[in-house]
Amino acid sequence: MKKILIALIGALMLSSCGVGSYSVSSGKADEGMISFVSESKTPITVTVDNESHDVYTVKTKAWRKDRNIKKTAQNTIFLTPGQHNIVVTMNGKEVCNKKVFISTQEHKVIEL
Repeated sequence: MKKILIALIGALMLSSCGVGSYSVSSGKADEGMISFVSESKTPITVTVDNESHDVYTVKTKAWRKDRNIKKTAQNTIFLTPGQHNIVVTMNGKEVCNKKVFISTQEHKVIEL
């Protein structure tokens, strides 16, 4: 009788522990990034599709093609993937005017 009672309690304990169903989403964020590099850390105004952003350039010495740029709000603009018109002005002068295509999670670096 004792064995049956222990077996019954054990079966109830194991069957009552349901895992349930959980939804999990993963993947990369749907955004791209753009940063600018120049000889010194300089404040620039970047106009992306008629929307203005005030950021700083990253020193060329701190950036090399094999080295990543630390993405901060001061030196990186986060954009939706696709084609964008970019106009860069430094000290009131237009330095760069180009169209760029940015894909998901791509970090494009433009040298000024």
